[in-house]
Parts: sequence; C-alpha cells; structure tokens
Amino acid sequence: MIHLMILPILIPLFTGALLLVLPSNERLKRSLSVLATLALVPLALLLMQQAGDGQLRVYALGGWQPPFGIVLMLDRLAGLMLLATAVLACAAVLYAIRGDDRIGLRFHALFQFQLLGINGAFLTGDLFNLFVFFEILLIASYSLLMHGGGGERVKASMHYVILNLAGSALFLIAVGTLYGITGTLNMSDMARHVAAAGPENAPVLAAAGLVLLLVFALKAALLPLYFWLPRAYAAASAPVAALFAIMTKVGIYSILRIYSLVFGPEAGELANLAQPWLWPLALATVMLGALGALAATSLQGLLAYLVVVSAGTLLAAIALGTPEAQGAALFYLLHSTWVAGALFLLADLVSRQRGDKGGHLVQGPALQNPGVLGAAFFFGAIAVAGLPPLSGFFAKLLLLQAVPPGAGALPLWSVLLIGGFISLVALSRAGSTLFWRTGHQVLGSAELDGGRLFATLALLAGSLVLVAFAQPLLDYAQASAAQLHDQNLYRAIIEGAGA
Repeated sequence: MIHLMILPILIPLFTGALLLVLPSNERLKRSLSVLATLALVPLALLLMQQAGDGQLRVYALGGWQPPFGIVLMLDRLAGLMLLATAVLACAAVLYAIRGDDRIGLRFHALFQFQLLGINGAFLTGDLFNLFVFFEILLIASYSLLMHGGGGERVKASMHYVILNLAGSALFLIAVGTLYGITGTLNMSDMARHVAAAGPENAPVLAAAGLVLLLVFALKAALLPLYFWLPRAYAAASAPVAALFAIMTKVGIYSILRIYSLVFGPEAGELANLAQPWLWPLALATVMLGALGALAATSLQGLLAYLVVVSAGTLLAAIALGTPEAQGAALFYLLHSTWVAGALFLLADLVSRQRGDKGGHLVQGPALQNPGVLGAAFFFGAIAVAGLPPLSGFFAKLLLLQAVPPGAGALPLWSVLLIGGFISLVALSRAGSTLFWRTGHQVLGSAELDGGRLFATLALLAGSLVLVAFAQPLLDYAQASAAQLHDQNLYRAIIEGAGA
C-alpha cells in the first residue's frame, strides 16, 4: 500500500506521455484522459484515509533514505489538496471533451502534465523538487493558456510567461542560497538547520526565505503581484480557467508548508518569518480584489478577481498562525476552489448563448435557457459571496470565529465583510445584466450542451457536499492544521522513524 503515494504522480505522467505518442484517435485519447483523471478521485480519498491516522508517510525514491534522497511526503494536508485537485480536474476534463479540446493541439497531454506538476508539488518533501514540479505545471499552463489561440490569449500569456519565468529564476536563486548554507534540500532537515543557524548566517537565510515568499506570493496572486491573474484567467478557455482555480492554491499551499515547517515558530531567530508581510498584504488583496470585481467589464474578469479575493482571504487566515484559523482556511480552500471552477464553466455556458457579446457585461440577446443558467448562477453567486445556507457561509463563519480576540479581529472582520458585500454587489450587477436586461431576440445557434451542463452542475454541487459533510471535513481540516504544527512528527523523517 505504500506505493499508492506515488500514483498521483505516475498516473498523469504515463498518461500524458502515452497521449503524445498515440495516433490521432480522438475518441481513444479522450477516453484515456478521462479515465486517468477520474481515477485520481478514489485514489485521493484512499490517501486521505491513510493520512487520517495522523502518521506521516514518506516514500524514499530509489531507496535513498532522507535527507540524502528524494522523498515524497503524505500527511493530511497533502491528501486534502490532492482531493481538491482531483475533483476539479474531473469536472474540467468532462467539460473539455464536449469540444473545447479540439480548438488546439495536445490538450489532453498538456492537461495530464499540469496534473503531474500540481500533484507532485503537493506530495514532495524536497525543496528543489518543489521547484521542479512548479516548472512542470507552469510549462503545461503556458501551453494551456494559449490553447485555441487568439490575440487576447497571446497577450495574456506573454505577461503570464514573463512574470513566472522571473519568479522561477528567483525560486532557483533562493533554493541555491538555502542549500549553500544548510547543506540540504529536504524540508524537514532544512528546518533543523535553519533553527540551529548562528547569527552570522541568519540574515542570508532570512533574505532567501523572503525571496521564496516573493515567489510563492506571485503564484498565489498576493498584492502587489496579482495583476497577471485577471487577464490570464479571463482569456483562457473555460476548462483551462476552471483548472487554473487550483493554481493559486499551489502557491498558498507552498507558503503554508514552508513557513510552518522551515520558518515556523521553532526556527529560532527566523521564527514566523512570513507573518509580518502576509497579514497586511493579504487584507489589502481582499479589498482590491473585490474592487476589481466591481469594476470588471466581463463575467470572466469578475470571476478572476473573485479568485484574487479568495487567495487574500486564505493568506490572511494563514497569517494568523493558529491551528484553528488554518483549519478553517483549509475548509474555505475546498469551497473556493470548486465553486470558482464551476463558475468559470458556467460563464462559458452563458457566453455561448450571447453571440458576439460573449461574457461582456452589456445588454445582449435573451438567453435560450435562462431558467437553468440563471438558477445555477444564483446558486454560485450565493456560494461565492458567503451567504447562507451554502458552503461559503460556513467557511467564512469559521474563519471569523477562528480569529483570536485582539487587534487582528477588527481588521479581518471588517475586510471580509466589506469585501463580501462588494463581491455580492458585483455579482448582482452581473446577474441582472446577463439575465434581466436583455433583448427579446434569442440566437438560433444558442444550444445548451448537456455534457457541459452536467460537468458544471456536478462541480457546483460540491458546495452542497461541503455542507452535508461539513463536520467530518472540518475535523479533518483542523487535524491537518494541527499536524502542521507538530514539528517532532516531521523531524522523525530525518531520524528514520517516518520512512
């Protein structure tokens, strides 16, 4: 059973490679891609069950024991992130096979390599291999963003590529600096060396740690590094934009992992290195993201800014540093990932019925299916704005309850509530424009595809699943956050007890 840990990496790796060499048989390629993606859901659930016993599982590739070899690391947090990715990817690939995969080359191979990079980033226990998996997912995302071509996508992808290439260079510099001082790339071993660092090495380690924070903040779309996201997400095709809903979470996961383990409370002079930076920037990200949503001129752009709002909300909760706040943040992460992905798919369904108006928030033709699309939009808007009785309400309530009394409570409560209200106004304006202030003519070509609708509603139903299983999922999320704060558990990797 120990080999299950490597399957979330091997399945998309071999599937993507096979899709590259198979002959041009569309049905075969689609079937293979869908089956490989669907297999990740039960696999993620099984790994979550394994990690649920509280033990840390380590997979030493090639039999080289840590800290000398490359290791994969399975804890509750990794299992939870794998599930979030698998569910989102299933909806995206089911939507794509209804025709979106035909608008460019090698969609399914690129899709699988993207999953390879994302899953690898969640499982690796090695800082350099975190960089490697980042590069895999970024290279795949460059091509997926361009999938289908078009001037707007080319423009958005150029900004995306240049910024992320700069981020990758800084990532490598930071990793090299940390390795040069600590002599290790294993995260758990690096945490031990950072905690024992003398005053002569502390400033250089702090500089490298802050460069890493800059890189992860770029991936997570934290102010002032989020300006690439709205244009890129709004320009991408619907299934790609939906899958990209997990991309910012990779940056957030990396911040949570590195700055809890390597630069956490037990890091000596470098303890809680990121916290003074994360707190004010995260709150500012929420407010500016909400204002961006209010000013958006297209539905896709509005949703992209809501992804920025969710990233800021998560990072604010992580900056609080308590297991309660971080556990609530993990529950919110599941909610925001699935609902945002579903809304990107829904935005495409609406745009297809508006002709050349597309997703632009201007008066357009009447929709052919205003009832089902309007109901789905209303459901998604309630969920993402945090209104009862859907998962967004419970997620935000848990975040607000987790704030310890003191100076941090007032700004977080104020920012989350005001940001939520602004987001609700933006969504209300968009809904009224798209569904009420319309012409009387219906486009004859505006047909609603059943397969696309099924994928969208299935992912949107994730909000109901989170409500129905709120208590066990919250317990798991709280246990995941508590496990992150157990430094002795991760030190056992180096001592051989966890391998």
